[in-house]
Amino acid sequence: MWLLGCFLLLIEYDLETEVALLDSVFFSLIFLGGVFVLDRVFGLFAPKGKNVWLLFAVPFFLSLMGVLVHFYGLSWWYEGEEVYLGFLSSNFYLRWAILALAEQLVSVLALVVSKLERQEEIQKREAQMLQLSKDAELAQLRQQLQPHFLFNSLNSINALVISQPQKAREMVLQLSEFLRGTIRKDSQTWISLEEELNYLKLYLQIERVRFGHRLEVDFEVDQEFLSIKLPQLLIQPLVENAIKHGLYGVTGNVKIGISGKKEGSYFLLEVDNPFDPESTSAEGTGFGLSSVERRLFLLFGRTDLLEYGPEGNLFRVKLKIPQFQ
Repeated sequence: MWLLGCFLLLIEYDLETEVALLDSVFFSLIFLGGVFVLDRVFGLFAPKGKNVWLLFAVPFFLSLMGVLVHFYGLSWWYEGEEVYLGFLSSNFYLRWAILALAEQLVSVLALVVSKLERQEEIQKREAQMLQLSKDAELAQLRQQLQPHFLFNSLNSINALVISQPQKAREMVLQLSEFLRGTIRKDSQTWISLEEELNYLKLYLQIERVRFGHRLEVDFEVDQEFLSIKLPQLLIQPLVENAIKHGLYGVTGNVKIGISGKKEGSYFLLEVDNPFDPESTSAEGTGFGLSSVERRLFLLFGRTDLLEYGPEGNLFRVKLKIPQFQ
């Protein structure tokens, strides 16, 4: 565009086509050279404070050097062409003004683009640091979750060793099988609902050793939802919470319900257990629900994906898992 503009303008001044073309090409090369220099200078150096004057001085002197090179170069090439040499002399300052203005705009653009690129790099680094922090915290939560479950199981085994050694042995074998399947899993990999429920059933087998026939679990999940993906070990803390508050302090049978269904772009999973406001539930740190809440926030940046509370004679936990296409 610069070359075409210069060529057409020179043609308007009644210069010969060959002369106008050579003049335009030479002037365009000088302009491109100035753009290259300014892009390198202000792309790497952003003048601040007392150095702001460089933003105006550099293109000013660079354009002056450019028109001088253009003037003396063509004067040597067309030596003896008095008409053209007179034309060069008469519009020297006009060329300088045009080139200086253009290169001044290029300087400002180079500085703006440079700042935007640096800002983008800073944002990328911050995003990477944030993601690394989230990944580290997710891994830490997972490492805390397994010992939390392991300690509870070992306490149960300890209680059964003397009174029911066979059940204690059975529980050790089931615990070993459960941990073998979960510890080796990549904490960043999502698994299918079917695989998650299989781990959950292993966990429930361990709990049944403690509670026997008192523990009943009702699964209401259609086969069509078994392929849905979700973060691993996300349901087990919810069921553990239901068992802790549903069976402890209760002498009769307790039925825990686990159901799942699609709700828009979410998979909604509900876990409920009997709830008696007057009964004394097991003491605990509340790690199960709080760990799930924290994991959901780290994964999705949201705090509205887990809801829980009493509903009549039930305590219900609702977990919404976003499904990405």
